[in-house]
Amino acid sequence: MTQQIHTLDARGLNCPLPILRTKKAIANLSSGDVLEVTATDPGSVKDLDSFCSQTGHQMLSSDATDDGGFVFRIQKA
Repeated sequence: MTQQIHTLDARGLNCPLPILRTKKAIANLSSGDVLEVTATDPGSVKDLDSFCSQTGHQMLSSDATDDGGFVFRIQKA
């Protein structure tokens, strides 16, 4: 099984849009695929962590970027 990496640009979107777009995007992935989400909303850090805890998806990484944004790598359960 080959793992696919997909991207979602949620920069400039405010709560709840980053989490809603992440939920929609990850629903279309296969188990084991990775979704890389870029966001600028500081609330997305807590929101995406909670999303992963509640859905069983794995947060592989959560990093701040030099331009004040965030990059999350989520593996679909």
